[in-house]
Amino acid sequence: MQKAGSVWDSVGNTPLIRIHSLSEKTGCEIYGKAEFLNPGGSIKDRAAKGIIARAEAEGKLKPGGIIVEGTAGNTGIGIATLACERGYKVIISMPNNQAAEKYQMLEALGAEVRAVPPCPFANQDHFYHRARRIAEETPGAVWADQFENTANAQFHYDTTGPEIWEQLDGKVDMLTLAAGTGGTIGGTSAFLKERNKNLHVVAADPSGSGIHDYVKQGTWTGDGGSITEGIGIKRLTANFDRAVIDDAMRVTDPEMMDMLFHVARADGLFQGTSSALNLAAAYKLGMQYKNSGKHIVTFLCDHGSRYASKVMNRAWMEEKGFNPQPIP
Repeated sequence: MQKAGSVWDSVGNTPLIRIHSLSEKTGCEIYGKAEFLNPGGSIKDRAAKGIIARAEAEGKLKPGGIIVEGTAGNTGIGIATLACERGYKVIISMPNNQAAEKYQMLEALGAEVRAVPPCPFANQDHFYHRARRIAEETPGAVWADQFENTANAQFHYDTTGPEIWEQLDGKVDMLTLAAGTGGTIGGTSAFLKERNKNLHVVAADPSGSGIHDYVKQGTWTGDGGSITEGIGIKRLTANFDRAVIDDAMRVTDPEMMDMLFHVARADGLFQGTSSALNLAAAYKLGMQYKNSGKHIVTFLCDHGSRYASKVMNRAWMEEKGFNPQPIP
């Protein structure tokens, strides 16, 4: 049994779970990296640890300092989780339309949340730009800047990629996942591609994001919108720039919701929306390569309880027009 001397030490080394139902349906081996088992409950704990560790090493974050971040929630929770133990104050700039559970968890962890109305990135009132200004105006503060701070992707290169490689003894044929900052796909794909140049990396993208069109056409376009939180971008971030991607696919909200309820009921995995989108992409890849036995890896980013006020709310589901159907 592995020991962890602190909450800080417990980040990473997550299990790689074989998704039984999807593997059986596709004739491929589909795995999900169980990032919801990190201490802050999501994959963003890795980015938080990488960013804090670099700021400490560079002398920018001093004892009793303040960490400021703009986030859809999970990175803020990851930062707040690790900051508690290390004695830092946390200020979070966040859009006001995220799942209620995220605000509640940040409050429980002692973070100061400054929620703002959602708006386009070009608007200076966007939560990202507000975080930068808060850091600039607050003595002793450090802006985490998860989108452009390459400590994010580097931590995935140093930990996530090697863990997957070791867990599958190098038998990784495909990697598919969505991107929010680009840190996970940037660091993980870079590491695994160095080990296996034939690895096929597919970016999974929700409607409204620009990654699909960027990979396919070289333009940051993307129509519509998605109910997913914390994933999808329309610009080339420093972290996403590190990614080595071969292809991209769209995953619709109905496909994602079908998968969310499927794996909950078939595999005992009640996952959040980004996890469900990742699994839908892995399933679609598996069906394209049916009965090939290929090893397909994706990420279980966070637990569905973080979105229960939405996905378990019948009125909200009906308002959005969702009626989850069985996976064929």
